[in-house]
Amino acid sequence: MKLMNVLLALFSLLLLHACDGGDGAATQVKAAADAARTGAPTAQDARNYVERYSAETREMRKEHSRLAWVHATHITDDTEWLVARATEKDLAFTSRMIEEAKRFNDVKLDADTARAINLIKLGSSMPAPNDDAKRKELAEIAQRLSSTYSKGKFCPDGPDSCQTLEQLTRLMAENRDFDQLRTAWAGWRTISPPMRSDYQRFAELTNEGAAELGYDNLGAMWRSGYDMSADEFEQEIERLWQQVKPLYDELHCHVRAKLGEVYGEDRVPQDSEIPAHLLGNMWAQNWGNIYGLIEPYQGVADLDVKSSMVEQGYSVEQMIRQAEDFYTSLGMESLPETFWDYSMFTRPRDRDVVCHPSAWPMNGDLDVRIKMCTQINEEDLATVFHELGHVYYYLAYRDLPEVYHSGAHDGFHEAIGDTVVLSMTPAFLQQIGLIDSFETDEKALINQQMKTALDRIAFFPWAKLVDQWRWDVFAGRTNPDDYNKDWWSLREQYQGVTPPVERSENDFDPGAKYHIPDNTPYTRYFLSFILQYQFHRALCEQTDFNGPLHECSVYGSAEAGERFKNMLALGQSRPWRDALEALTGSREMDASAIIDYFSPLMIWLEGENATRQCGW
Repeated sequence: MKLMNVLLALFSLLLLHACDGGDGAATQVKAAADAARTGAPTAQDARNYVERYSAETREMRKEHSRLAWVHATHITDDTEWLVARATEKDLAFTSRMIEEAKRFNDVKLDADTARAINLIKLGSSMPAPNDDAKRKELAEIAQRLSSTYSKGKFCPDGPDSCQTLEQLTRLMAENRDFDQLRTAWAGWRTISPPMRSDYQRFAELTNEGAAELGYDNLGAMWRSGYDMSADEFEQEIERLWQQVKPLYDELHCHVRAKLGEVYGEDRVPQDSEIPAHLLGNMWAQNWGNIYGLIEPYQGVADLDVKSSMVEQGYSVEQMIRQAEDFYTSLGMESLPETFWDYSMFTRPRDRDVVCHPSAWPMNGDLDVRIKMCTQINEEDLATVFHELGHVYYYLAYRDLPEVYHSGAHDGFHEAIGDTVVLSMTPAFLQQIGLIDSFETDEKALINQQMKTALDRIAFFPWAKLVDQWRWDVFAGRTNPDDYNKDWWSLREQYQGVTPPVERSENDFDPGAKYHIPDNTPYTRYFLSFILQYQFHRALCEQTDFNGPLHECSVYGSAEAGERFKNMLALGQSRPWRDALEALTGSREMDASAIIDYFSPLMIWLEGENATRQCGW
């Protein structure tokens, strides 16, 4: 059989030589003969490997996605065990495929095959060591961390007093009592100390897996997935942050001053960090819920979308249909019937579920779903628009090989839905009947921009520091004895917030945020907040919109929709700069669209802060 392979390879390349008459063909003949004789891999072997990877991955997804879905929508010890076994199986598959990929390290490959193999190597955010026992241990730790978070409750006075995260989140959003907020803030963080030792071992095992792939640590591996080196990517994140930081600093200064007026400067000192429990959110990651305390011009342009939804008897399905209508207005397809049949839109009454909103590509085809515990309010309406952005991305690239079933980089996936959210302007909300009218004067504009900035601009430093902490952990710059100390050092440095109660290494506050125990990289959200404004500006240019960027909505624009769809259909088949250029005409990420969008607010904030002592 081996001799037959040699003869076939010689015969095919001799024909090639006869056709082109060149010396290069003779070299190819020799190389092919040597490869066939020695069993060395060829470029064709690599292409076959990529095809097999896509086929096997699709089959794996059919099983694991359903097990993961059942567990996320019905958390029990049994479903936890089942998904841990499925995770172990997936890790084994990934390890095996990556080991096979290493065979082609020294083979000259065409660009598409080389890209596909590199994506396979980088495809897991949780690389396991190539050892059965360690792989099983990692799968069990990962599932235990995720379940501990998802089942977490604060029970101050025994089992009958337990509060879920949704209840605590609602309290943080609506309550303004300093002490009650502090109790809720500290109470949620009682769920995470048991995760601490598991997380330390998780870091050790994933670092070992990353090292087997040739990376210094897991953080370096994550940062290598952006068509640039890990160090270059870290510098790129810092460059983008510096573009946005002046606007954040002005916002922080103004918010601190207003909170000082509400709670007293003894509780909110005007020369230091803001207590983290006063910003309307469990993690102080966005501040929109305290808009009522910060509102520049009282009662001007008060777009009470929630009250309108309640008055109109909005249902959760109606919210989702409204979001679907936006995407179809751009020329995208209607959601498949299976979406409506299989998604989880509200929290069931009879079981524990993972309420964190998420979108799911079940089979890599038309079976796409979302999972939410949706409430009738403006925030969840925007979240639905966001999650459908993921869904429409899944649908757009479903016909590509499985290895390309992802965004151009992970920030792209997160940016799609939020780009659409930027088109939810007052004029759009009036057009769909959620508000009767709106004001357009300067005071109304500043109020509208403040409300938006409290959620979006406030988010940037948080989105940067979550992975900065993990990069430091994985690199050994933060050792396990300093997990909490270094977490708060970063939060004070970037966000300018401080814990409302004393923290120590008996705590594990990073674990109180879903993405840490779930091992979801977070820099994608930072990048998405950069990209969504860049995307929005580019799409608005397609509509020949001539007004201020913050007034533009692309609802109903076939031109913008066509540009959008063309970029989505690329999936991860091309480097992200190609996809960015397809939509925006630029090959560089750029935060200048954010500054354009918020320029009226920036000028106003600079005036308000002129006599204040800013910084911390």
